[in-house]
Amino acid sequence: MPFHAFIYLASQSPRRAQLLDQLGVPHRPLPPDRGEDLERLEDPHGGELPEPYVRRVTLLKLFEAQRRLKRRGLPDAPILTADTTVALGRRILGKPRDADDAAAMLRALSGRTHRVLTAVAVGTPFVNEMRLSVSHVRFAELSDLRIKNYIDGGEPFGKAGAYAIQGRSAIWVERIEGSYSGIMGLPLFETTQLLARANVLMST
Repeated sequence: MPFHAFIYLASQSPRRAQLLDQLGVPHRPLPPDRGEDLERLEDPHGGELPEPYVRRVTLLKLFEAQRRLKRRGLPDAPILTADTTVALGRRILGKPRDADDAAAMLRALSGRTHRVLTAVAVGTPFVNEMRLSVSHVRFAELSDLRIKNYIDGGEPFGKAGAYAIQGRSAIWVERIEGSYSGIMGLPLFETTQLLARANVLMST
């Protein structure tokens, strides 16, 4: 298999781009086409558990990105996709719909330990492979006022579980077991494994 000098990042997350920069991996954006609705891919199926959910969504994002690459006639290179979800037991906490939904999620996480699952996939013309990172995060007790102030700042929106570990919510975290980068949205250990198997050149 030939070596690849860059990858396509099929994600609009600035955090994932930042983490790839940290690995020293040259990457090019592969954003969705106008009218392409990727949010629909993140709708859970009835009764779906968190791990099958995050794996399914990540692969669907990869398949959509591969079709997009072919449609645009771009040069072949590995494509990276990822998806992150927060799970409280069997319950999937996705991106909040509005402020009330965000508040309900944060109240549910208050004083408890939850899981953060991030699946990352790398696809080449030869093979698609995926890895899963599972971390455990313990939150302190959150007052209604702290939750309101956090929501008023706008940070919860667009974030699984209504929070960003690298943001203001970091002061609530009593304990982490697992991958900090995975909680941010791209587990670097698993990502490095996948990129090495895809023969991607890295400076690290």
